[in-house]
Amino acid sequence: MKKFLLSAFALTLAGSGFAAADQPAIVPVPQQVTSNGSKAVTLTADSRISIPRSDKALRGAAELFSRQIAREANLALKVVEKPEGNIRLAIDPKLGEEAYRLDITKQGVDIRGGAPAGVFYGLQTLRQLLTQYGATLPEVTVEDAPSFGYRGAMLDCCRHFFSVDDVKTFIDMLALHKINRFHWHLTDDQGWRIEIHRYPELTRVGSQRAETVLGHNSPACDGIPYGGYYTQKQIREVVAYAAERFVTVVPEIEMPGHASAALTAYPWLGCAGEGYEVQPHWGVFPEVFCAGKDSTFEFMQNVLAEVIELFPSEYIHVGGDECPKDNWKICPNCQKRIRDEKLKDEHELQSYFVLRMEKWLNEHGRHLIGWDEILEGGISKSATIMSWRGAKGGIAAARSGNKVIMTPNTHCYLDYYQTEQPLGNEPWGIGGYVSVEKAYSLDPYDQLTEAERPYILGVQGNIWTEYMASLAHVQHMVLPRIAALAEVGWAYDRRDINDFRRRMENLRKIYERCGYRYAPYFFEKPVAGE
Repeated sequence: MKKFLLSAFALTLAGSGFAAADQPAIVPVPQQVTSNGSKAVTLTADSRISIPRSDKALRGAAELFSRQIAREANLALKVVEKPEGNIRLAIDPKLGEEAYRLDITKQGVDIRGGAPAGVFYGLQTLRQLLTQYGATLPEVTVEDAPSFGYRGAMLDCCRHFFSVDDVKTFIDMLALHKINRFHWHLTDDQGWRIEIHRYPELTRVGSQRAETVLGHNSPACDGIPYGGYYTQKQIREVVAYAAERFVTVVPEIEMPGHASAALTAYPWLGCAGEGYEVQPHWGVFPEVFCAGKDSTFEFMQNVLAEVIELFPSEYIHVGGDECPKDNWKICPNCQKRIRDEKLKDEHELQSYFVLRMEKWLNEHGRHLIGWDEILEGGISKSATIMSWRGAKGGIAAARSGNKVIMTPNTHCYLDYYQTEQPLGNEPWGIGGYVSVEKAYSLDPYDQLTEAERPYILGVQGNIWTEYMASLAHVQHMVLPRIAALAEVGWAYDRRDINDFRRRMENLRKIYERCGYRYAPYFFEKPVAGE
């Protein structure tokens, strides 16, 4: 047999067989691939996908796979509840929940996973093999499991609004890469995008802005009203759609900063109580929720009560970033709160705000995630930190015993440009430079000891959409960089950029067959050795 040990350094061959160009091209790279290179099975229109009787989760995964390969491989395979199918799906409790084993032999294809998620990932691997080899598949065994349990991507739907269909397509993109968390940024200064029945003005007023700034650093706006929001029915639809693809949706409800849209809808939530607008410009604004009024916390708890009914995720993201303290310094209510709670300053007031909301979330069976700014005034050990201002905050949090998701802007901000000379060559980004190679080089464990490493839950790519008004633009910024981050999260200890470049040529074919508008720059560089 020919064994491919997919290490951090190379795809190591034991024996002869596949030509280098024909080696299995799977992204993210699996733990181990074994093959003798011989042809094993040909799938035809008469082939069937077999699932255990009455297994709804596996039926859903099988039917989704059937639709995918009908489009991408021109194969129409029926799903049956009989053991004699050509592609046989099963649960193997001895495997991890997201782990799978795929065997292609002359008897057909067998995919076993520790849970339905593992089977789904095995099917996504088979999807890539069908793209590479066509209907006649080689004899292959793939044994695979992820390095990290949290592998995420965030889409900002506040700066620009994306339809339900656009969001579903984004989720499809994540599932292809075995990404299992969709962080949905739903509230910000430029728009409130989630329907809250108790507070209808949040969407009637807060989802609409009068106009939008033109270009980079321009004072001028376009004069065109802009808005949109998701009804609770639509949100349930998206959550269910994601669950069918084994993606958990993590909602973000910003607090105490990035609050202009909410304050415009309900001015009593702010320190001044008047003079707010849904922001037409990008940036950070001084208008934040008043931390001195109990009515603010009642409002936030009522909002989150509806949010947790919509999202099963154990994690709820509360933002906590970029919260100017200017208004708190002159607000009588906030200053009284500081005195009454014996707080040191406004930074500790922000921590009080976050801790109070975390306590409520914990009482309702959920856990809080916040951006790394929530570290500044002190946090509880149960809060999870999303480290975006480089890795420094995440390192500090892990060393103090907090769980961490690494998403440093230096490697994970996909609104940054992809080339060193973007002007005139790329669509607009916010600035900065993160190439595919840079994203691929992310080390979530950098500077951490073996004892500190377990606090790193995983990694995430972030798509802020100030300059992305269409799904096509989002796809251009996300693909193929999200594939690089997906491999960091799935295959941390077995990466090789040159082999990744070779394997990406196959994934590129799926992008094209799905109609994804990927960026070409990475593919314009030759594969090493060619």
